[in-house]
Amino acid sequence: MLNAKISGIASYVPDDVLDNEMLSKMVDTNDEWITTRVGIKERRILKDESKGSSYLGTKAVERLLESTSTKPEEIDLVICATSNPDYRFPSTASVIAYETKLTNAYAYDIQAACAGFIVTMQAARAYIQSGLYKKVIVVTAEKMSSMTDYEDRATCPLFGDAAAAVLVEPTEENLGVIDGEFHIDGSGLPHLLMKAGGSARPASAETVAAREHFIYQEGRVVYKNAVRDMLSSTLSVMQRNNLTVEEVDWLVPHQANLRIIEAVSSRAKFDSEKVLVNIQHYGNTSAASIPLCLDEYKHKLKKGDKIMMTAFGAGFTWGAMYLIWAFDS
Repeated sequence: MLNAKISGIASYVPDDVLDNEMLSKMVDTNDEWITTRVGIKERRILKDESKGSSYLGTKAVERLLESTSTKPEEIDLVICATSNPDYRFPSTASVIAYETKLTNAYAYDIQAACAGFIVTMQAARAYIQSGLYKKVIVVTAEKMSSMTDYEDRATCPLFGDAAAAVLVEPTEENLGVIDGEFHIDGSGLPHLLMKAGGSARPASAETVAAREHFIYQEGRVVYKNAVRDMLSSTLSVMQRNNLTVEEVDWLVPHQANLRIIEAVSSRAKFDSEKVLVNIQHYGNTSAASIPLCLDEYKHKLKKGDKIMMTAFGAGFTWGAMYLIWAFDS
């Protein structure tokens, strides 16, 4: 049976840095408060208001095509995971495909919040295994600053902008996506959402004045559920595949909050040296966080490495994926 492997990876972050000292001049906070609670020192911000998530995604895909020596016309499909689409319609994936000249590719978006990468990888895996497509790009593009309230001291330190892209291709080797598990619990809606801007509560002068077009999060509820659900899904996938903690080479958790990462990894009994973390430099980049982390550490990854990935996001939606790395950087 065909497996779906990652045969290339690339990422892009904007040049502008927003560090904790700069943030403390915008809102009542400080470096110690942010660092001790979430482990973030700085984040990247796309300051150009004329550019959306597609700009970030386009840059990542361009780098992916160049690094893998792939011609744009070879790509069959682009799936973009984003919570920050350029427009309600058309899809951000369609914009990225146009900008990168992927003339033979179909393109569409997936909305799975912070779990977007692993959910979209599961979709790409299905296309590859069915034989329908041979070259699929999974791109995650998140201009999180576009929905961050910089007057809210609880949430504004958390988020940064980034994009990452992977090339997914078929292989007959025992490599690539081996297994995944995904869950949804709609009762999480009131605890993590953007309250206005959709059809249930369309934009109006009232919703803008009430600052309802930014991320609303009840931190304690999200923390509790994220730790429990990321842990349980990770252990479930490992058990199903007869994987011990010692046999897993790397754990790559969604980079939401350093305390969440540490709680999940310690309860699963992972050695801290096996846990890939870069939240201190980029903050929470939602769907982009896992592939951004993989790209940053790709020099450490070797063909055959066993990788567990796990994420939790609005919905609530969460899951875990077991991946065997397919190439040496």
